[in-house]
Amino acid sequence: MELNYGFLVILLETLIVPFVLLLAWAIYYDLSKSEIPPGIDQPMKLRILHWLLILASSLGKILENLCLCSEIHFIRYTQEGKKLGEDPQLNIKDLTFDGIPVRIYQPRGSKQEQRRRGVIFFHGGGWMFGSINSYDHVCRYISKESDSVIASVGYHLAPEQKYPSQFKDCLTASIHFMKTAEDYGVDPAHIVLSGDSVGGNFAASVCQALSTRSDLTKPQAQILIYPGLQALDFNLPSYQQNQAVPILYREHVIGAALQYLNKDLSVLESVMQGCHVPNDLRTRFGKWINSENIPDEFKARGYKPPSATAFLSEVYEVVKQALETTFSPLMAEDAVLRQLPRTCIVTCEYDVLRDDGILYKRRLEENGVPVTWCHIENGFHGVINLFDGVLAFPSGKRGINSIISFLKSL
Repeated sequence: MELNYGFLVILLETLIVPFVLLLAWAIYYDLSKSEIPPGIDQPMKLRILHWLLILASSLGKILENLCLCSEIHFIRYTQEGKKLGEDPQLNIKDLTFDGIPVRIYQPRGSKQEQRRRGVIFFHGGGWMFGSINSYDHVCRYISKESDSVIASVGYHLAPEQKYPSQFKDCLTASIHFMKTAEDYGVDPAHIVLSGDSVGGNFAASVCQALSTRSDLTKPQAQILIYPGLQALDFNLPSYQQNQAVPILYREHVIGAALQYLNKDLSVLESVMQGCHVPNDLRTRFGKWINSENIPDEFKARGYKPPSATAFLSEVYEVVKQALETTFSPLMAEDAVLRQLPRTCIVTCEYDVLRDDGILYKRRLEENGVPVTWCHIENGFHGVINLFDGVLAFPSGKRGINSIISFLKSL
């Protein structure tokens, strides 16, 4: 018995001591690298969330060095979650649309007089993470509260699948659902494209592609939840002000984009400074993607106009795909934007991607597209996914309820 007790103590010490050291490192890294502005909703809870994310990344690096598994796969495992159990209010089916995993959420009960609205949803995760399961609670809530059929798309992830395969997955799944909408009790004329973070990027790009087609009924609306929409300027006010606000740093945005493009991370600093943009493109698109188009109230937290940077052709050659409209839908021509449907854009004050949404709102409105804008003043990137549970934030609940209100207004 004494031997067994001694072995148990040694085992616990072996496991606990490294864990405590890793947790201490996560706390140190967060406190030394991150900035949580005083306006953030529940700042201590956000720090705890960030510690857990850093801890998962650190453990992933250790396991990768031990050749047990890659860091990316370990992080995916920790964030995957699981499909929740049966829901008495929903019929839930896991299907594939042309080889792409899709989960359908159908409210129970018949609507004999009319078919329901359909919502195609693309999850977030920086091209490399996220899944149908990790957004299962979000899709269930939206489906029940808005009485909509949700098609959650499990596009393939980077770096295994590089650009533009994920955009193509989302487009293919959307076309399939639109053509077979009636099979799921959906009115083909009432289909909404939606997405969170990079999923918002896909929703914007897919909506542009579908709105110019004549062989399909056009989408009724689009919902873009703190979307990343351009790779031209990473020095807009929100990129400066929120560059170290958890859970999304400015360098993380660029690094994830480079991995999606299957490019070397050595150009990250040059891209951050803007050395990847040729003068002709800067002149052509600078009228749209420019800090001058950001309202002054969003520049109050210390924005400084960046100094001019020299164009480096070798950097442009590496990342030029990021300036295509299927990657940067904010760079689409006016003729395309004029055909887009009614739009809901959600932004958060403490999010590096805030100004992408604000600039798209302005461009759409200038082209006659009705826009409903929900700005979460005390929110941060990813808060919609944290509307419930132990680490719930009230701002997340307000954000997701604003989406539901928009759907009900259609």
